[in-house]
Amino acid sequence: MTKGLVTKKRIAVLMGGMSAERDVSMRSGIAIYQGLQELGYDSVMIDVKKDIVNVLKKEKVRLAFLALHGGIGENGAIQGLLEVIGIPYTGSGILASALAMDKEESKKIFAFHEIPVSPSMVIKKTATQKKKSARPHKVSETQDASGAYMFPDFPMPQFDLPWVVKPVSEGSSIGVTMIKEEKDLLPCLEKTFELGSKVMIEKYIKGKELHIGIAGDRVLGGVEVRPSQEFYNYEAKYTSGMTEYIIPPQIDDAILEHTGNMALRAHVALGCSGATRVDFIVDNRDSMPYILEVNTLPGMTTTSLLPKIARSAGMSFNDLIEEIIRFAVKK
Repeated sequence: MTKGLVTKKRIAVLMGGMSAERDVSMRSGIAIYQGLQELGYDSVMIDVKKDIVNVLKKEKVRLAFLALHGGIGENGAIQGLLEVIGIPYTGSGILASALAMDKEESKKIFAFHEIPVSPSMVIKKTATQKKKSARPHKVSETQDASGAYMFPDFPMPQFDLPWVVKPVSEGSSIGVTMIKEEKDLLPCLEKTFELGSKVMIEKYIKGKELHIGIAGDRVLGGVEVRPSQEFYNYEAKYTSGMTEYIIPPQIDDAILEHTGNMALRAHVALGCSGATRVDFIVDNRDSMPYILEVNTLPGMTTTSLLPKIARSAGMSFNDLIEEIIRFAVKK
């Protein structure tokens, strides 16, 4: 073993899994594994499936480097399993992971800590709605005489269009849609409910999108994201050439510092640990940063946002990997 490693324990990179973000997770996991190999760590890649406990025992794993995104990998489930079997892991703990993954609950915590959030409402799928979704809606059943859609099972949003519709517990902008007319809400909801039982409708805020990197108790910096499309959706995130990344962000220094401070407050408010990425929209009208979410297991390919931010702070990809391991060992 190379002298100076953070730990000599056998490290498993847990990747893949069964969520909608499996492909992204595989890319993160491969990049992390390659970094660990370059650094000289005793490491192995594991595609997480139902037999994960047996695989961890067979491979004699003593530390888990989580490269999972979404689903059980990011909602506290895998964290709980690892704690039960006594294997330390990277990233946030059970509660912080669960809270960050649930956009409804995390928004409540942000609001309590006076971190600005955009107006929103959450709709839960009922048994009636499940039955309705089995067949297409007829326009005559869902429109009144004026052409406006009626929603007997839930109230209309009390904030102006456009609206952003998203699953409450998905990441990577999976299932996120922007709608500009009321008539598009019902079909959008039916489609989004296929991804989960709770859907958030959020007021769209036009502005600059800033992503802030956090490592432990410090702000690493930020990146401004400029998608070629109207907003930063899944396609814009993972299709080469569809998004421009500006480091440092082209924004007033005071606003960037303020946004960074709020990112750290959000990280602490949820009880996060290790490295996170906190996403904001800075309103064009008044330069107010509105928090979107905290990512407890952000993408870790060499071109992902957190490594880009870390690089701007003088930290290489492999430096970032070692820093994340260091946090896990301390925890």
